[in-house]
Amino acid sequence: MMGTVYTETVVHMAPPAFEKDVPYQVAIVALDHGEHVTGRVEGARVSIDDRVELTATRDGVPFFRKNE
Repeated sequence: MMGTVYTETVVHMAPPAFEKDVPYQVAIVALDHGEHVTGRVEGARVSIDDRVELTATRDGVPFFRKNE
C-alpha cells in the first residue's frame, strides 16, 4: 500500500512502553485511495510529500518506509 506523507514528527519523549525506541518518527500518511492513517516510520527519515510504502503492521500499528 502506497501513500504520501501529509505531516511528520520525531518523538523524543515517549510513554514507558516505547521509551526504548526513542527517537522515532511518526507520520500521517495520505494513502493513494484517499484515507489518512497515522503510523511509524522505519529506516530513513521522511519529509512532507515523500512517497512511502506500508511495510508491516505490528500490534495494530502500521509501519512505513520511504519509497526510493
